[in-house]
Amino acid sequence: MDVWSWICELPDSEKWSTTENDDNSSITYNLATSITNSNQSIQFKAEKKLEPNSETINSSLVFSICLLGFHDTSQEEVTVWVSDTCPLSSDKPFLPLVLQLLQEIISCSPTAHGSTCPRSQLQKLQPDPVLWIFDSHSPESFSNFFNLIFLTRLFWMLAFDAPPAVGSLYFHSLLAPNLEAFSCKHAPVLRTFFISVGTDVELCFMRTFGYMLAKWLILREVNGVGLKSLTPLAPHYLGFSYATEAHGLWVLKGYAPVKAMKTTRMNIDNFQFPVVESKEIALKYTLAHQQLEAVIQFEYTVGFYDGFIQVRARLDNIRLGVARLGFNKNDDDENSYLQEKHFPSRIRVWVGPEVGANYVGGLSLGRSTNNVEREFEMQRVLKGNFGNSKQSEVKTRSKMATKSKLKNWRWDQEAEGNAVVYEAILCDHVSGCEIATWKPVNGDEKNNQLMNNFRGRYFGGNRAFTKKGGLVFAGEECGEEVGWRLSKEMEGSVLKWRVGGQVWLSYWPNNVRSSYNDTRLVEWCDEVDLPLIPGKIF
Repeated sequence: MDVWSWICELPDSEKWSTTENDDNSSITYNLATSITNSNQSIQFKAEKKLEPNSETINSSLVFSICLLGFHDTSQEEVTVWVSDTCPLSSDKPFLPLVLQLLQEIISCSPTAHGSTCPRSQLQKLQPDPVLWIFDSHSPESFSNFFNLIFLTRLFWMLAFDAPPAVGSLYFHSLLAPNLEAFSCKHAPVLRTFFISVGTDVELCFMRTFGYMLAKWLILREVNGVGLKSLTPLAPHYLGFSYATEAHGLWVLKGYAPVKAMKTTRMNIDNFQFPVVESKEIALKYTLAHQQLEAVIQFEYTVGFYDGFIQVRARLDNIRLGVARLGFNKNDDDENSYLQEKHFPSRIRVWVGPEVGANYVGGLSLGRSTNNVEREFEMQRVLKGNFGNSKQSEVKTRSKMATKSKLKNWRWDQEAEGNAVVYEAILCDHVSGCEIATWKPVNGDEKNNQLMNNFRGRYFGGNRAFTKKGGLVFAGEECGEEVGWRLSKEMEGSVLKWRVGGQVWLSYWPNNVRSSYNDTRLVEWCDEVDLPLIPGKIF
């Protein structure tokens, strides 16, 4: 689907009516036609509007989305959306169309429950960020960006507010063949847009994408072979991430619908769609409407010395959250299945020069292996019996107790080539078991104790997560800074540095009774700039 190229060709198209009395004429782009009923279709229509006193022949265009054959009369055409007017005399005639689509996506987006930034507080999107994208990217790149936002706006029209047959056609014929638009392949344009509009607008878009993909993944599982055969992309490639460099920081942001993450461990007994028990259906539905939102932030400095350049970096922040996606506002009951969610159980992030770099002279880590401190208590008792007895008797008894100081999270540093790797693993504070790799066994006493230790995990003073189920690590918890010594010859250049991360999410029942548990994994990797220019370093 290449709707943008079709739009750009409209002003010079030869398909417009040339009849003098025809004030309005239209050209249609067929988006999708039903396989089972050829009379049913979704159409994108461009209509030319001629102003009465205008000297310009092609004064403006108006676009609309039309449904054909889905209502009472098989050939009835129903218009479900109309665009703002696009004046062809403008330098950017289709800017109003793009701005309208973006603004409507923001207005329709689901917000995470308890969000401090309601959609109503967001100001109207300004044209400058979009104009910057127009001018800074090739027509092909912008076409991919437009197709993404066009598919997103169509979702609310066709899958959310239209008859079921229209939604089915949208998922099968529009979304499924174009799922690649929601992967990291088209990150550059979307990254430029997000940087220019800010984090609050970024969250609106990413939660909309997550909500769409959650619906599609559920439908894919319920529908079986039908949608799977139409999908060229594995589900665990869905999601989005990008990295940026600014003000002395390297920042990696990642978003992944939980259901699209790669499964590393799962107890699937009686938990596949369709599920019989209503409580399991509610839990399945809740867990499918969640999205991992991650920010990994490094702070770096560069020093210039005689004979070498010193690059230092430290892990400044890791912020992880699992957002619940939806619109239901009557789910405040803490014992509800709607309160269940996944939680981070393992984090692995890395930073370093590009693979094969020969300008690095050495890497210095900043954290030793953290051996757990243990305190030992020992008590010995000696009893003896010496007297007139024929045989002396001596009895001994000893007792030893061990106290261990354990934290919920264990942090390590290691090196892989010239890259430094930070790793945090969630452990049970009583037994020390690693949650991400633990395989519960039904009926096992140790398993029951471990599961009980993680119930009520978002409440109390010893919890390992925030009240909303998120997680924040500051630099001091992650160890000291690391350093690289680079060749002095690299001074004045801008190098590419790689930054990446893996996040494991696990689910164990919290406030409900269920045998279901799983662990899922997502991985992101990107490149950032490292300017080695004196006076340009923060």
